[in-house]
Amino acid sequence: MKGSYFIIPLSVVIHLMIINLSLYFLTPETYTETLAISINISWLLIGVGLNFYSIDRKEKFRHKFHKFLRHFFVFVLSYFSVLAFLKIDFDPKKQILVLLSLLFFLLFYRWFFFEIRKFYRQGGGNSLKVIILGNDSNLTRLENIFNDPDYGYRYLGYFHNKKEKRAVGNYLGSFEDCFRFIINQEVDEIYCSVSRFSKEELLRIRAFSDNHLAKLKLIPDNKGVYSSSMEFEIFENLPILNLRKSPLEKNYAKYGKRIFDIVFSSFVIICILSWLIPLLFILNLFESKGPVIFKQLRHGKDKKIFWCYKFRSMAVNTEANSKMCTRNDLRVTKIGKFLRKTSIDELPQFINVFLGDMSVVGPRPHMELHTIEYEHNVDKYLVRHFAKPGITGLAQVRGYRGEIIRKSDIINRTRMDIFYLEKWTALLDLKIIYQTIYNCFYGEEKAY
Repeated sequence: MKGSYFIIPLSVVIHLMIINLSLYFLTPETYTETLAISINISWLLIGVGLNFYSIDRKEKFRHKFHKFLRHFFVFVLSYFSVLAFLKIDFDPKKQILVLLSLLFFLLFYRWFFFEIRKFYRQGGGNSLKVIILGNDSNLTRLENIFNDPDYGYRYLGYFHNKKEKRAVGNYLGSFEDCFRFIINQEVDEIYCSVSRFSKEELLRIRAFSDNHLAKLKLIPDNKGVYSSSMEFEIFENLPILNLRKSPLEKNYAKYGKRIFDIVFSSFVIICILSWLIPLLFILNLFESKGPVIFKQLRHGKDKKIFWCYKFRSMAVNTEANSKMCTRNDLRVTKIGKFLRKTSIDELPQFINVFLGDMSVVGPRPHMELHTIEYEHNVDKYLVRHFAKPGITGLAQVRGYRGEIIRKSDIINRTRMDIFYLEKWTALLDLKIIYQTIYNCFYGEEKAY
């Protein structure tokens, strides 16, 4: 969900603070440095093992309460096990009272978190714009869910093929009216009742949502539009199909990939860029005037614009932001030719990775002009913008890189990028990184 990136890390830190401060002040006689390290590691390992740290837009205070109690119960067992293993003398009655107090503090924080989130969402923060397509028996139930401030949805209304005269709800028009509305209102999610539309209409709205960065979720009915990336979601016993669920949205992927990006980019920045930037600056002085680093606006995740950094490989020219580099391009300098052949020109993008605009592996970002062109001419092109762009990607190591000569070049690149989003694994990232390094030494010169 929007703006949720720091919720889990913040919750982990606060939970550990509550645990350590409670035990430090309530049981100073048993709270040792070794015990502190052990219980912190135990809490984290139990949380990972039981998948406790997950946040869902539809979750309320009472939801998944059993997961919290299960986590705390296992932690209590591990706490007493650590006390016994370290041979620390303790008063059982006092420890039980202390742990009950700890349970109260943790519950209070959980309640306080959901109250703050509710207040924030009532003010319009962390919200998603949603519409409904089709009027059936589930419409009223969905409207009630979307109007609940706990969930943070901004329900705009519904579309239906026939004009409605019902008192409840907000009728916005026919099915044909929804397409312009989605674009104008920048709708985030579309909930479609498949029983009210033909297969052709469903395929049309699916293609439209893919090409306009709107996630389509179906109220199920088998009409042959399911995909391998779909996933069921439950809205208070109402099943919904999410057709664009990516493994990259999982918490272990999101945080694991970000930690890897920070570590990897920090290594490159400190060990390589720290001396390579001044060296190339000196070498460029002998061949062409201009900055050592070239920056260009490109589209990232959710089509947000960011400055993408590269080592300048061309002479300064007025076509840098409108014309892609081609094979034997006269704008490329002698040093630039070597940089491009070895892909060294891409190394400054590790700064983008460190800043969070890019990832080490992901769909390659294109310049603004080309993104605008491809989103209108290439089916599902914008699906690749559901993930952070990468320095390298599956499309690049499979040979779909360089100058785009034929339309099939960008179609195949988009196809591989979507496959990556749907089939991501940590092992796949490592394979792509290995193949990229191999290609840098034994591959052909690139032209983009």
